[in-house]
Amino acid sequence: MPSTPRGRGSGLRPANRFESSSTVEDLSDWNTAPEREELAKRRVETQFLPDKTVSIITTNNSPDIPFNKSLNPYRGCEHGCAYCYARPTHEYLGFNAGIDFESRIMVKHEAPRLLEAALSSPRWQPECLAMSGVTDCYQPVERRLGITRGCLGVLARFRNPVGIVTKNALVTRDLDLLREMNQWQGCAVMITITTLDADLARKLEPRAASPRQRLETIGKLAEAGIPVGVMTAPIIPGLNDEGVPEILQQAADHGATGAGYTLLRLPWSVEPVFLEWLDREFPSKKARVIQRLKDLREGELYQSDFGKRMTGQGIWADTFKKMFSLGMRRSGLINRERTPLNTEAFRPPGGKQLNLTL
Repeated sequence: MPSTPRGRGSGLRPANRFESSSTVEDLSDWNTAPEREELAKRRVETQFLPDKTVSIITTNNSPDIPFNKSLNPYRGCEHGCAYCYARPTHEYLGFNAGIDFESRIMVKHEAPRLLEAALSSPRWQPECLAMSGVTDCYQPVERRLGITRGCLGVLARFRNPVGIVTKNALVTRDLDLLREMNQWQGCAVMITITTLDADLARKLEPRAASPRQRLETIGKLAEAGIPVGVMTAPIIPGLNDEGVPEILQQAADHGATGAGYTLLRLPWSVEPVFLEWLDREFPSKKARVIQRLKDLREGELYQSDFGKRMTGQGIWADTFKKMFSLGMRRSGLINRERTPLNTEAFRPPGGKQLNLTL
């Protein structure tokens, strides 16, 4: 079994589907347990590489994703979540979806300037932007670089609304900007909580905030008056599904006003990364997880069809839907009012408010 460097979600180097050749690590000389243990302790240093992109806003046309426009200050993610559906996007950069995805991070240093240029364009129509549509905008390096904060400053200045999804407590650093934006209903935050089991979380999301920290983050945002909800994503059948009702209850107790969920997705190279993780961390549960996934996907591990990929279908899909609905009712989340984000406050260059009635 391939080694996994300390603090990483995956040590795999799966073949890049866009490359004609790949490198395979030869472990034949590492035959003894102590040697393999030593190999696993090898640290893989994270590299932060400049991303020379000339545009920052991405358009999405997927009918099962609740936003049309998004921006991502980083490509790749330090969190190292074994299940991350974004891993294959690193293959477009010539990297692999395993260890490269979490150790070779592309940084969009010019993101705030590019965002300002986009919002200044006469072609821009005020629209809610999603941050972390692909990778987490509050991953650890953001503490040092502050690119996400820079983008929030631009959005606040232009009064363009934003919806943030993160599993990092660092979002509370920017409470000053979020409070300013909330004055005109310009922001909302969703905190992703996959499990309340701290041990499982460390294995599944090695460099993300702990479940306790995420609940505390919901509490701090709620106390500041920021609309905040919880994403119970992904639901991994046979591994974390039974914990969803308690996540909803705890999130509600900390002030969440909404919730959502998605089912585990294993597109392209995510499949070998996640299955290797199961082999390593929960071998006794692997068969059950795989069987449940196939039950949800008509005998396949993954289906990319719109309308199916996020929730699956069949008896288990119905079970998860009912479990989530019941959890929403019991926690009181279903009755909590959520304020829609406001695009009418948009303020173009020069400070004049856009008249949307013309």
